[in-house]
Amino acid sequence: MQDQSIFIAIVDDHTLFRSGLASLLEEFDEINITFEAVNGLDLQAKMNNNQQVQLILMDINMPVMDGFAATKWIKMNHPNVHVLALSMLEDEKAIIGMLKAGAGGYMLKESTPSDLLTAIKVIVNKGFYVNELVSGRLLVALKDSDQKPVFSARELTFLQYCSTELTYKEIADLMNVSPRTVDNYRESLFAKLNIKSRTGLVVYGIKNNLITI
Repeated sequence: MQDQSIFIAIVDDHTLFRSGLASLLEEFDEINITFEAVNGLDLQAKMNNNQQVQLILMDINMPVMDGFAATKWIKMNHPNVHVLALSMLEDEKAIIGMLKAGAGGYMLKESTPSDLLTAIKVIVNKGFYVNELVSGRLLVALKDSDQKPVFSARELTFLQYCSTELTYKEIADLMNVSPRTVDNYRESLFAKLNIKSRTGLVVYGIKNNLITI
């Protein structure tokens, strides 16, 4: 018995990829490509006339309105429509960003049509699809969020001096180290905190009670 059709929209600004994907998916009897859109704004315009859409294959990097904003709009205005992110990006920021925006799953563009079909069916039936890519990135992000930076006593002393008007040379003199060592303290803190300025270090230190004003 033939499965019930799943109505899908594809949102991607790359015409060749979008059209090629539509052709591949239409070979599955259970897939019905309702429409294609070039970005989130185009999606908005076409959704009103295509209420039967059940799932949207959403690219991330698109001009005018990207996948993050388009997914948020879909979940706000069409909460019953599922979103499956389909991107070339593999980093945690992209994956978690799309999941936070409301996507029910995340697949790479290099995925096979059969894998994509599996993800589509699972999301339509269950509301989400967690593959190895997503679970792996979520675990890494969870692990990173639990890790608090560890500072040496000298780095904390340097951080305290950063809240003053002292130059790095004067800080080095007070700490009885060379200016190069002070540079190392600064670069180490920049790396640990992903901060790029002295002001950023001071703000972090105050917020985390590491600096006494």
